[in-house]
Amino acid sequence: MSASAVDVIDIEDPDDPRVDDFRDLSSVDRRPDLPALPGGRPGKALVIAEGVFVTQRMIASRFTPHGFLGVDKRLRELDDDLRGPTLAGVPFYRVNAEVMAAIVGFHLNRGVLATARRPRELTVEDAVAGARTVAILEGVNDHENIGSIFRNAAGLGVDAVLFGAGCADPLYRRCVRVSMGHALLVPFAHFDGWPVGLDDLRADGFRLISLTPDPAAIPLAEAVVADKVGFLVGAEGPGLSSAAMAATDVRARIPMSRGTDSLNVATAAAISFYERVRSGTMDG
Repeated sequence: MSASAVDVIDIEDPDDPRVDDFRDLSSVDRRPDLPALPGGRPGKALVIAEGVFVTQRMIASRFTPHGFLGVDKRLRELDDDLRGPTLAGVPFYRVNAEVMAAIVGFHLNRGVLATARRPRELTVEDAVAGARTVAILEGVNDHENIGSIFRNAAGLGVDAVLFGAGCADPLYRRCVRVSMGHALLVPFAHFDGWPVGLDDLRADGFRLISLTPDPAAIPLAEAVVADKVGFLVGAEGPGLSSAAMAATDVRARIPMSRGTDSLNVATAAAISFYERVRSGTMDG
């Protein structure tokens, strides 16, 4: 092993209290990523990264890991990533696959976990500073959809993801995993007021576009040509609320065929992001 900054600690007993932050990941009432537990008890609200790629992105993010749990193979694969000064003395609990399964509650093929505490949440103003394209979610409560939207946003040049009312926790373990760690890298924030907070975005020069299957809406390609754009997407089924749509500048639809009335929200968001790229207006 070379100049890794972490403190490698071998764990043989799955009941060792030093690995409590990684325990019971599949438990609905004890998971360490829950901000609140049943009965109103406070949770640990930790952020959990799974696998080498997601762990690498956590290390590169503002979510500084305070512990790792993994098998020796993953420790070796992460060697270059574990050399940074911010990881000096951070424990890497090295285990075999059986001990790891006993700790987390299931067999983890990815072989490594990292955990971090939640830093101060960004304000909307923080998240959109310098942004040209943002995604805005209302009522999206499916963790996999949120994770997919973050991954699409990262790959298609979206600068920030903003959350209105009724959305699931973007730092839930499944969101982070499905996003391939991009939920830790793409800036995000929650509106203090919804949908009145959209007025501040408009004042900042954003053209707000609500996505809808309404045939009366203009084609998406016509809506995205603006210096700064915010795409609003809603939950599967109900879509955006009437109040949210009324607060936008334009309603846009994705042209579809064969009588299809709508797409999965993450798919619709990805198409919108790509249409923005294709328009050539993202870089001025």
